[in-house]
Amino acid sequence: MPRVRIIGRGRAGTSLARALQLIDWDVVGLLGRDDDASSAADGVDALVIATPDGLIGPTASSVTPCPDTVVLHLSGSLGLDVLGMHPRRASLHPLVPLPDAEVGAQRLLDGATFAVNGDPLAGRMAAALGGRIVEVDDARRVAYHAAACIAANHVVALLGQVERVAASVGLGLDTFLGLTRAAVDDVARLGPRAALTGPASRSDWATVRQHLDALSPEERPAYRAGVALAMRLVVEAGPGPTRARAGEASASGLPRSATSDEEREVE
Repeated sequence: MPRVRIIGRGRAGTSLARALQLIDWDVVGLLGRDDDASSAADGVDALVIATPDGLIGPTASSVTPCPDTVVLHLSGSLGLDVLGMHPRRASLHPLVPLPDAEVGAQRLLDGATFAVNGDPLAGRMAAALGGRIVEVDDARRVAYHAAACIAANHVVALLGQVERVAASVGLGLDTFLGLTRAAVDDVARLGPRAALTGPASRSDWATVRQHLDALSPEERPAYRAGVALAMRLVVEAGPGPTRARAGEASASGLPRSATSDEEREVE
């Protein structure tokens, strides 16, 4: 089995170490940021740099290159150039949240998607973990990572807004999570355009205005942004009466007939 050393004792490094151990890869050690990493590439098939993005370059530079060792990082946005002069370079980014070693390891082994680039060993590692592999080259990695952040971080932030608005009417977030799960299932089955429901999907601007009136001022910008994204899906779905009415609305997600001075100012 391949021998692997990992630099980085955070959630990503410990999750990967545990997952690789569970499939019988030989993980020879976890180094911290204060450890001497100059010889970290010696005697292993792969050296994984699992540090925060800003430390990947300096960490790679501190390691003496070995001609047969693949040095790879776990960043979603960085390319191979951050690994400097190492002769064999790769990247492996798992598209799953890794909250701790135990949960993270299980997710890495549960059919996760991995974005790989560079040396084939990265794809071999992803395949050994039972993952789905997509290849993303350096030129597209920032846009790829933006999509990943929207898919996870922004959805979590949006659910934070759901929690706040729900609390204003005496309800908990759990009241709405079934709705969220069903909507995500519909997206997986039908695609975003066909899965879209709600007032923006049918150009019910009276309800949209009522929602805005009911929300506190600090919650309105995110709501407007959501309506604008919904309208984009409606317009992209093709011609039709509802689509035509959606096209008449402003880019802010509000119809031109909105009467609030505040709403006009943000259009």
